[in-house]
Amino acid sequence: MIRNIVKSLLPNATIKALKVIHFKFTLLYIKLRQKQALCKISKKEKIKVAFFIINEQTWKCDGLYSLMERNKRFSPIIIVTPWTVFGEENMLKEMESCYNFFFRKGYNVVRSFNKETGEWLNVKKDIKPDIIMFTNPYALTKKEYYIDNFKPDITYYIPYGYTLANIQQSQFNLDFHNFIWKGFYETTTHKRMAEKYARNKGKNIEISGAPLCDIFLDKSYVPKDRWKIKEKSVKRIIWAPHHTIEDNKEVLAYSNFLSYHQFMLKLLEQYKGEIQIAFKPHPILKRNLYKHPNWGRKKTDEYYKKWENRPNGQLEESDYEDLFLTSDALILDSISFITEYYFTHKPSLFMIRDKSIYSKFNEFGEIAFNFMYKSHNQNELINFVEHIVINKNDTLSKERENFVNTYLKPPNNKSANQNIFDSIVNEVK
Repeated sequence: MIRNIVKSLLPNATIKALKVIHFKFTLLYIKLRQKQALCKISKKEKIKVAFFIINEQTWKCDGLYSLMERNKRFSPIIIVTPWTVFGEENMLKEMESCYNFFFRKGYNVVRSFNKETGEWLNVKKDIKPDIIMFTNPYALTKKEYYIDNFKPDITYYIPYGYTLANIQQSQFNLDFHNFIWKGFYETTTHKRMAEKYARNKGKNIEISGAPLCDIFLDKSYVPKDRWKIKEKSVKRIIWAPHHTIEDNKEVLAYSNFLSYHQFMLKLLEQYKGEIQIAFKPHPILKRNLYKHPNWGRKKTDEYYKKWENRPNGQLEESDYEDLFLTSDALILDSISFITEYYFTHKPSLFMIRDKSIYSKFNEFGEIAFNFMYKSHNQNELINFVEHIVINKNDTLSKERENFVNTYLKPPNNKSANQNIFDSIVNEVK
């Protein structure tokens, strides 16, 4: 009530100025506490590092975890935190799937929820980490596992994917971005965007490269071949539709799935013997189809099953790195894969939902979008399959190569994970 009275008495300009002052003092206090915490950590023989993860799709830090595990100074632990957006049933299912993912890897992993007791993990009391590693900047979990509970602590942020969408405030200027101790960003362009949009002017940002792409740059890595048809003459195409199937004008409305879901199955039949397609839907697409009035659970499950059973089709719902590396082309309308796929040196096509798509990219996204093929209709998509993929008339290959070399390769002639690790080590000396 007092706050409302004050607002009614003060002009908007004064309120805005007071908010700026309050933020600056809050940031100053947090940074002071963080420096004190770093001083204490630097004196420790063993440093416990907690990685907060809400689902396995956002995990791109195998290299960093391995470097810490092999170093006697660090003790890394994975804490599976709840993804609270889609209800309790789905939350528990996701947490168990995520826990099993890390358990199979042999990682030091714990659940944040105990099914038997119904109690949530008190990280500060039960784990007592010295450093917190975040891979997701959004408030998709319980506040106990978000930045709000760790402002005075040493917190690092590693984006789980390249940020390309035209939503700069939520990408660079949440309280999260301003209050973390340090963020490791993908490129110089991303650092410039942080300097432009963040209230702290991106002063806590360091360029490391993107850890998610280290595997694509590792020449010693041998990917597993998950494709049904092994003959190289049968081209391998990935179809990765986005989850935004709602008929609205939301800023991230990219998906063409409802318009193309039958056409893509027909494409399998039309080019049988020449192509095979891996259906790689966005993880949220299935949930959105379950809720859609014209789909529902039964129809959705039956559709996914069709891809699983087709002789030249397959369903892919897990990790995608090996799939990318052993493919010939990618068809997508999800921006998260745009940049990653460039590392494979293979052609990709973006399915244009409508003209508004061209205004949905940030400064980096606009550059990355230039080196893809585009389709506005079924005929243009067929042209890509016939001429670019089957007949190998890939006219954008050199431009993609230049883009990778100019923008995407991590600095210092190191992997992104190594850059991050070295930075942390230097800070805790």
